[in-house]
Amino acid sequence: MIERIGNCRIIEEVGAGGMAVVYKAIQEPLGRTVGIKALKSSIAVETQFAERFEREAKFMASLQQENIINVYDFIKYGGTMFIVMEYVEGIDLYDLLDNFKKLPVEVATIITLQVARALNHAHFRGIIHRDIKPANVMISKRGDVKLMDFGIARDETLSDLTETGTGLGTPSYMSPEQILGDKLDQRTDIWSLGVVFYQMLSGKKPFIEDAKRSVLQKIRLDRFVPVRKLNSRVPRVLERILGRCMEKQPADRYPSMQSLIHDLEDFLASRVVMNYNAYMVKYLQEQDVLSSDEASGILTTGAVRDGQKIVREDRRAVRTIGMVQGVVLAFFLFAGIIIQLASGEPSFTAEKTMVSTNPKDMGELKIVADPWAKVVIDNEEVALTPIAKPLTLPAGKHFVELINPYFKPKRLEVEIKAQQTVRIVEELALDNDQNDNKKKSSK
Repeated sequence: MIERIGNCRIIEEVGAGGMAVVYKAIQEPLGRTVGIKALKSSIAVETQFAERFEREAKFMASLQQENIINVYDFIKYGGTMFIVMEYVEGIDLYDLLDNFKKLPVEVATIITLQVARALNHAHFRGIIHRDIKPANVMISKRGDVKLMDFGIARDETLSDLTETGTGLGTPSYMSPEQILGDKLDQRTDIWSLGVVFYQMLSGKKPFIEDAKRSVLQKIRLDRFVPVRKLNSRVPRVLERILGRCMEKQPADRYPSMQSLIHDLEDFLASRVVMNYNAYMVKYLQEQDVLSSDEASGILTTGAVRDGQKIVREDRRAVRTIGMVQGVVLAFFLFAGIIIQLASGEPSFTAEKTMVSTNPKDMGELKIVADPWAKVVIDNEEVALTPIAKPLTLPAGKHFVELINPYFKPKRLEVEIKAQQTVRIVEELALDNDQNDNKKKSSK
């Protein structure tokens, strides 16, 4: 093993591929840990590989964005080439999927969003990646998502080094137009990112070859299985996003990575209110990729504390709202009793039945609404989903309404039986006005 490259002292080899070997090293003047990607000497003499390797270094050095691996230096030495880059300690998406198959919806969406932001920056600079796949996505122990390996990227202003048929991409993630050898634009990366997103949500690639067809034929000619058939926990909104990413015709896909980012951000806004890095760190800890001590050390840093502060403030706001609602509800109940006593007329109300004290006459209602909803029972707002504990209700019929301002309200009649739990799982659908607005904004 090489001991030194320039001012870097090699510590160990951490990986190898067809073209290159990757080392972990210390850049001694600064004392920082770096990664060094070395072009294999056996192919360094071939002009095309050498040009492609040097181009990768220049592309990555020109792309200064938090979700793209930083390049610090490019060295030619001893008949080969070396890229000195940021060292990311963590796990790549390939290994994460190999260990856990499918990822939680929120985790998969955060990873997709961060890769989309990296690609959006590259596309703005006129660079198309053309090899988006799990092995090229790193998740650091600090929750960062990093895109790497621009080895076959294409700059629209330069000649294409892959026209001879070598290194065109990874078959399972290639777009139909990439397979056909058509002129590519940024929408080929949108397709490939869609394939990775599908795999994270379903645990499977959308196109797998069999005895009848190769994977390349299936990509060009076949429809993929809807992701919700493989994972019913995937919301319909993500199924629609995936469908648009993976349209056969580029013109039918998202017109830009920014428009995809917009939809992913909208989805996450109501589901992940904390810092995305903190969310990823907690997920890695739950999967034992990080130890409790490592996660605790990371989560106490300033940036992540900000994310947790948001959650604490959000919870305080919810508690405050709950207290205010409780006071208001108590006021109206008290007023109702006074009016009732004054009129001398008995009144049977939902509020009165819901506070019955006889447990034998009570049942429970548990509600799960996707994405979220205010719960109105017998014309009284009682909760906001997700609900940790079942609601206690008197036995009998109750009218339940689930309200989210961005979706059609759900109205249900529920029969509660004494000493039993009724569970409602509802997925809210966009109302026609919101749907029309979504379509207009995406054009």
